[in-house]
This record gives sequence, C-alpha cells and structure tokens, in this order.
Amino acid sequence: MALFTAVGLRSPALAQDATAGEHVFNRYCSICHSVQPQRNIIGPSLFGVVGRHSGQVPGFRYSEANRSSGLTWDPATLDRYLANPRQVVPGTLMTFTGLKDAEQRSDVIAFLATRH
Repeated sequence: MALFTAVGLRSPALAQDATAGEHVFNRYCSICHSVQPQRNIIGPSLFGVVGRHSGQVPGFRYSEANRSSGLTWDPATLDRYLANPRQVVPGTLMTFTGLKDAEQRSDVIAFLATRH
C-alpha cells in the first residue's frame, strides 16, 4: 500500500466475485453452514445472512455472546467477523479461526449476498 501511496495510486479494489466466493464457501464454510433456508447444520443457515441481525435463525441454538452481540451482518461486519470471529464476538461457539485472505472474504460475502 505504501508503494501505491508513494506514486499517487490507490490500492486495487477487491474483486467481489460471487462465483469464486461459492468455491471458498464450499471449501471453508459448508462443513458447518448451509445456504439453504431453514437448514441448520453445526452452524446456522446462512441463507439471507447479509443484512440480518445476529442470533436470529429460528431453531438454531446460539451462544449468549452471539445472541447479545447486537450485530447486523452487513458486508463490513461480515468481513471483520470472517477475518477473526472470536475477536468480533468474544465467547462465540464458532471454532473457525478466520479467513485471512481479504479477497476470499470479499468473494464469500458477495456469494452470501446472492442467497436471500
């Protein structure tokens, strides 16, 4: 980023590729989550997650930390959460340590936004 700033350029925008995001989802997320309505697995269904308040999927048993976090899963919040779930919601039961690649997170969020 410093190189971009030094020459007066901005850093490149993230791709937000929903097709790539589906592949990332299938690799890292689908073990515990579904994108089908009302299909909870180990984790809650992520159908309609973008824009939803945390702890709101019927029939899923959330941690108290998640239920009371007061978060709304907008793209910025999802990005922070996917990078480090336990930092964003201390006490979450989610064991995933985080998706460190910003482009992969952006792509997954783009994919999830298509599931509503």
